[in-house]
Amino acid sequence: MAEAEAMYRRALEGYEKAWGPEHTSTLNTVNNLGSLYADQGKMAKAEAMYRRALEGKEKAQDG
Repeated sequence: MAEAEAMYRRALEGYEKAWGPEHTSTLNTVNNLGSLYADQGKMAKAEAMYRRALEGKEKAQDG
């Protein structure tokens, strides 16, 4: 799973550079990274990713 985490991190970095931190593709990757962390039992990291994704999506809807 370490390889999967590295791949998600790399994808996230690319999305943030290409589209910004609030783009839906970026936020989907953030959410997926949260799921990976949850599967690994890293609940604090998972929660941080889920919160970021949720807050970004709520902000986009209010936009």
